[in-house]
Amino acid sequence: MAKINKNCSSFSINKNFYIAFLSVVLLLQTQVVQSANIVTKDKTVNEMQKNGVYSITGFGAIGDGTTLCTNAIQSAIDMCTKNGGGKVIFPPGTYLSGTIIIKNNVELHFEHNATLLASTKHKDFPLQPLPKYRSHKDQLGGFYALVYAESAENIALTGNGTIDGQGKLQKPRENPKAGDIDGRPRNILLISCKNIRINGLHIRNSGVWNQHYLNCEDVIIDKISVYNHSNRNNDGIDIDGCRRVVLANSIFDSDDDGITLKSTGAAACEDIVISNCVVSSFCNAIKAGTESSGGFRNISISNCVVKPSKSKEEPIFHTPKIGITGLSLMIVDGGTLDGITVNNLTINGTMAPIYIRLGNRARKYTKGIPEPAVGKVRNIAISNVVAHNAGSWGSSITGIPGFPVENISLNNIQLFTSGGVKQADFNTTVKEDEKGYPQPSGWGNLPSYGLYIRHAKGVSVTNLMLGTTTPDWRVPIVAEDVIGLQIKDCRLSEGNPERPFIKGKQIRQFTIEKPLGWSGTDLFLFDKE
Repeated sequence: MAKINKNCSSFSINKNFYIAFLSVVLLLQTQVVQSANIVTKDKTVNEMQKNGVYSITGFGAIGDGTTLCTNAIQSAIDMCTKNGGGKVIFPPGTYLSGTIIIKNNVELHFEHNATLLASTKHKDFPLQPLPKYRSHKDQLGGFYALVYAESAENIALTGNGTIDGQGKLQKPRENPKAGDIDGRPRNILLISCKNIRINGLHIRNSGVWNQHYLNCEDVIIDKISVYNHSNRNNDGIDIDGCRRVVLANSIFDSDDDGITLKSTGAAACEDIVISNCVVSSFCNAIKAGTESSGGFRNISISNCVVKPSKSKEEPIFHTPKIGITGLSLMIVDGGTLDGITVNNLTINGTMAPIYIRLGNRARKYTKGIPEPAVGKVRNIAISNVVAHNAGSWGSSITGIPGFPVENISLNNIQLFTSGGVKQADFNTTVKEDEKGYPQPSGWGNLPSYGLYIRHAKGVSVTNLMLGTTTPDWRVPIVAEDVIGLQIKDCRLSEGNPERPFIKGKQIRQFTIEKPLGWSGTDLFLFDKE
């Protein structure tokens, strides 16, 4: 039998005991540190919440772009409003979500590199209840949206993060209504809300309209960036039947209309300021309409640039890539457009730089109401506009028979178009089309390359410069059925001496001065009637 070394055995036992003892100590230390970290984290979260700051990650949101975070984000919002309001923070990360509902006194703040990413599953966007305020766009019985609120007050979306609607992947619902009423979600939809602030965000890729502010009051939208080329009806922003709105210092690039004022319900869009914006659109850059039920009043548009889109994709509606119009002001579903000033506007491109239109589509905004009467367009002052590289369609100011547009002044306007239209490339008679969709694409090349005026009363045009890149067969100006027309201090960069400066019929009470440098034999040519 071998002999056992008692000293060696004792050392081995002591060594094993020592190792076991150290392991227990280290385990206890780790647990203590982890517990301390949890306590510290909980303490920090509690302190943040006491200060009105609620991070969505503290409610379980994971910014990996694949984990659905709707409930976590909504829990943070609910806790915030329950405790009197504050900030709900989106830390850096990509947070997949369905519909979230903003509530009173809540600011959603997106930190740099934080993205709210829309889910592409229909089940994540439940139909919101039919709002108290009725609109032509609620025909599905409510709305679908990523960020939604109704009748909330003191709300905000701020920061340097992004809201991405994944628009290319958003599909219509089953049995949809036509056009833009098919269940695709808006990125932002706020209805009948008050005291709204939108600041600094990048908002893009919506399923349908990007931002829709409906029947809201006291709205400030500042320093946002919008890129929206992912689906049909991709407007940049729709301010709809709102009061006291300031939109400033922002950039828009959209497949559909860029900055759009609408009135899809009974409320007028009034007391609106739009300034210091850069707008690109494959359709209409800055527009009032088409829906006009409540009308537009007291609108100021200033210091804006319209330019071609940077998108390399083809327009979804097959519109000209340079855009349809730079400025569109219209009434077609009843309502009154009154008190509009436009100042300091640069338009690079578009087929028709200026489009002012009264029509009579007369669409009801909801069932069971009378058909709207013919609306009114009046008291518009447009000044200091430079339009260059424009297409060949021409600018226009038009009413309908028996309902003239009234009191329109254009001062210090430059309209330089591509020209090159031959005698066979335009119609000398322009269809009324008062029931049609109000857009100059329905007319194409007008019989004048500069300005077409019809069914109007009280039109003043001063300091107008007209020119074409390529000689054009058409006359510079056509006027038909106009009472009170004043045209003075005009200049043509080039003109066909064999064509009159202005041609028209049924013109009463007019003053037309000879343009500077005019060498033609006929200043104006009016029909005998």
